[in-house]
Amino acid sequence: MALEVGFIGLGTMGQGMARNLAKAGFRLSVATRTPEKARALAAEVGATAFAHAEEVARAADVVVSCLPDAPEVEEVHLGPRGTAAGARKGAVVIDSSTIAPDAAVRIARGLSETGVAFLDAPVSGGQKGAIEGTLTFFVGGDGAALERARPVLSAMGKRITHLGPSGSGQLGKAVNQIVVAGTLMAVSEGIALAEKAGLPMAALHEALMGGAASGWMLDILGKKMIDRDFKPAFAIKHQQKDLAIVLKTAREKGVPLPGTALVHQLLSALEAQGRGEDGTQALLTLYERMIARS
Repeated sequence: MALEVGFIGLGTMGQGMARNLAKAGFRLSVATRTPEKARALAAEVGATAFAHAEEVARAADVVVSCLPDAPEVEEVHLGPRGTAAGARKGAVVIDSSTIAPDAAVRIARGLSETGVAFLDAPVSGGQKGAIEGTLTFFVGGDGAALERARPVLSAMGKRITHLGPSGSGQLGKAVNQIVVAGTLMAVSEGIALAEKAGLPMAALHEALMGGAASGWMLDILGKKMIDRDFKPAFAIKHQQKDLAIVLKTAREKGVPLPGTALVHQLLSALEAQGRGEDGTQALLTLYERMIARS
């Protein structure tokens, strides 16, 4: 019998993820804060739109959520009209949001009291990965629940890694964001120097991608920088939320992260300029402004 799947949260990432679930043939139910958006996507992919998470959960064996931060995740799953109020016993809730590890543990505990398993499964791969179904999932929670939900995750991503108990997925995502932040800064600095030196940018990008500097950030965001494309694949304001979680978690564990803190402050300068909605690749423009004043 095919799994029935619910999806809650149809933002930049969620829409692509939900479409891939529909393409994989799952019977899909959806809900989001904007009812019109849920109805439009439901009409497009042949899903059922509901107004509340409770209704989605009542129709599903596995519920996936993709939401801005911990307060929204807690409200959707533990609130008065949340999944806990409607979910079947034995159901699995997968949250792909990036939230604090302790929040994931708290939500898992609350859902377990209703007989529902919770997997914290934040993602990496950006909007492109969500659209193409190539996301990486960092998963925390019960291994048996993961195996029940694996076909659902496989419809949305290519790499699914179980890292341990509840909260472990969020810790894995924190490590990812540390590496992402440092690489973003390095790519921005490299391109800023290349521009100032007058190098042919397209040729340089091709050369860099053939050597040890190659990687996703250089390939995707480096190309966007060169093309002056600062539209958000992942907005500065969302990266800042993630980095705040990383720095808080690191502080609690006694781990200094000076490089990550620096990127957080550099992006804060862009936010102060009103550019929080821009993509993170707009960090290049901060270096360009510093160069122009030197």
